[in-house]
Amino acid sequence: MSVLENDLLVKNAPVQLTTFESGNEMAAMAAAQINYHIMGYFPITPSTEVAQYLDQMKTRGEHDIKLIPADGEHGSAGICYGAAATGARVFNATSANGFMYMLEQLPVQSGTRFPMVMNLVTRAISGPLDIRGDHSDLYFALNTGWVILTARTPQAVYDMNIMALKIAEHSKVRLPVIVAYDGFFTSHQKRKVNYFKDRKIVQDFVGPCPTDYPFIRDPKKPVTIGAHMNGDDLVNNHYQQSEAIYQAKEVFEEITKQYTELSGRSYSVLDLYKMEDAEVALFLLNSAAETSKDVVDRLRKKGIKAGVISPNIIRPFPAEEIRQALKNVKALLVGERADSYGGHGPNLTHEVKSAIQEDKDNQTIVLSRVFGLGGKDFYADDAETFFQLAIDAMEKNYAEKPFDYYGHYPGEPENEIKPIIEPQYGDAYNTGLIEVTKNEETNSLNVKIPPLRSLTAKPKRLAPGHGACPGCGILSGLELFFKGIEGDVIVLFHTGCAYVVTTAYPYTSHKQTMIHNLFQNGPATLSGTLEAFLELQRRGEVDVADNATFVMVTGDGGMDIGMGSAIGTALRNHNLIMLEYDNEGYMNTGSQMSYSTPIGHMTSTSGVGRAQKGKSFHHKDTAQIMAATNIPYVFTGSEAFPQDLIKKAAKAQWYAQNVGTVYGKILMTCPLNWKSDDRFGSKIMEAAVNSCFFPLYEVENGVTAITYNPEEKNKKIPLSEWLQSMGKTKHLLKEENQEMLSDFNDEVERRWQKLKVKSESPYL
Repeated sequence: MSVLENDLLVKNAPVQLTTFESGNEMAAMAAAQINYHIMGYFPITPSTEVAQYLDQMKTRGEHDIKLIPADGEHGSAGICYGAAATGARVFNATSANGFMYMLEQLPVQSGTRFPMVMNLVTRAISGPLDIRGDHSDLYFALNTGWVILTARTPQAVYDMNIMALKIAEHSKVRLPVIVAYDGFFTSHQKRKVNYFKDRKIVQDFVGPCPTDYPFIRDPKKPVTIGAHMNGDDLVNNHYQQSEAIYQAKEVFEEITKQYTELSGRSYSVLDLYKMEDAEVALFLLNSAAETSKDVVDRLRKKGIKAGVISPNIIRPFPAEEIRQALKNVKALLVGERADSYGGHGPNLTHEVKSAIQEDKDNQTIVLSRVFGLGGKDFYADDAETFFQLAIDAMEKNYAEKPFDYYGHYPGEPENEIKPIIEPQYGDAYNTGLIEVTKNEETNSLNVKIPPLRSLTAKPKRLAPGHGACPGCGILSGLELFFKGIEGDVIVLFHTGCAYVVTTAYPYTSHKQTMIHNLFQNGPATLSGTLEAFLELQRRGEVDVADNATFVMVTGDGGMDIGMGSAIGTALRNHNLIMLEYDNEGYMNTGSQMSYSTPIGHMTSTSGVGRAQKGKSFHHKDTAQIMAATNIPYVFTGSEAFPQDLIKKAAKAQWYAQNVGTVYGKILMTCPLNWKSDDRFGSKIMEAAVNSCFFPLYEVENGVTAITYNPEEKNKKIPLSEWLQSMGKTKHLLKEENQEMLSDFNDEVERRWQKLKVKSESPYL
């Protein structure tokens, strides 16, 4: 980080340095300087960078925060709550559907009054999926009981993260705090920022960690946390919580005054730009307010008294300050990057209206516009349009359309999207070349497949034109698997690379029916689709001669956050296939560590440096977990062994259509994040199998069979031979990392030997 001494500070003030950084970087900087005890996290765009930056700092020994990777955002919220209940200082960052997934936990933490700080890097909530920034996630936070600060710039992100902890721990508050800033606008765009050179200044400002609260710290002083309450008790509890959050505004003002004296930067409850005599004004959160200030200057030169209001805190809502700011305003437009569907205006519109209603002399006309959904840019021209709407209302003394969306358009019939490739179905995918028969004596299937060249005439399930990276193993691996599937398929794709690169409205690469849902709910969703289809068929409401095969495709760590749903689906034994492409990380969000990442492997949240050497624990054996659910068929496969994979696909289809749930795991290369040559994907996969890291086997009706044994074929290679083919693991081959390599090797060998024993006995 390049820095310059900041010469604008008052004499004798703490030294601050100047840099150009993003909001995510400054959130991580503030957290590192505070040196929190715990961060429970799970990656989701665009907040993921916060954990990544903290991991990079950790590799350099710049903080002591214990970074705990969760199995999903719900788990990360639980980690944070449990840590906060011990009196530890706790930090988190999330966005959008990740925030929604943890939502259940948030009122628990505020209701039991345990402080922490969470950065909400705001993003559109699906569906449909959109990863850009709006405030639809933030609006779900309004009723969680958390104090909510809003940061318009990277500078504000840094400053408010420091103040937030002091507010959270204040004796009058004792509540968790959210710092919300705009995804991609503020989170990723770099701007000039001042920060304290010495982190001790930050730590002295925040003060010591409080201990005067019933924390889980001393077994000799037992406490009960979260006891259930009757109605009377709950009313009292929530009254106290309500009083505390209202007091948070006074505490905010008190702490921001202290921070101004320390830093030279001030944050009032409302950021008021030229509101002293304003007659028309915009009320906007975060980055859009900054864009509008230049427009105010231009309108002022034309003699129009314009201004902008942007709150720095929205929970508690600054009603009194808003009443004062609007005393002379004739028309106000409240612009919001979210909607409260059916409410004739989003949340803050109604809160502004409620605030001014209590002033009997206030006659401000309030207009409401929903804008910028899905990260749609907000330019100065848009601000001018907003101001013009307010000016028109002021001149007419009423608003012709009080509530509306801004920036939408109905489209033109002549521009309707036409299919580029005709859908394919039925006989196109029935080759008649694959034979599956059941051996009644062994209770297993026999599969006969033709030479691979005979299957090349079978149409691909995915059309060309997808956006996968060069050398990506996902789509070629999936196509190879589907060569073994006859007839129609209905496929559900989790969020992940395979989904993102094949569907971007208004285009799709899928020739057959595809549905998308989020990581944590794919198996359950497809099971509902399947059962509804079968019930409609049973009632004669759909006329389908041949049953389709239902396949759920997951990957990019989807069997972490989606594990619970997968196990539930398996236990119910629906007639479907769950197929995991394992690329050993959360690749769709930038190669963060997954539970499928092997020990020692480098990812963006398991960095390699002086203080740590990649992931610190072993990878999850998903196939064995799913086999333990006693579903009829479990298999592993690899594109490097095509006949083996196609045979298993044919078996999977038979079991899914005739018996119940199937789970398959296919290891696939990710050259970009494995730091490998994209030409050698098949060779790397072959090495993974021959090193016994990724053994090929199946569990058929509870009986394990190794389908390719490198030892018997004299092709077994040392684990190091596989590791040296990837840049993400070459550090493991260095002398100083031999202990970790030995641990990795021992675990691979232990699992291999255990698998061989299982294959020798039908009872294991």
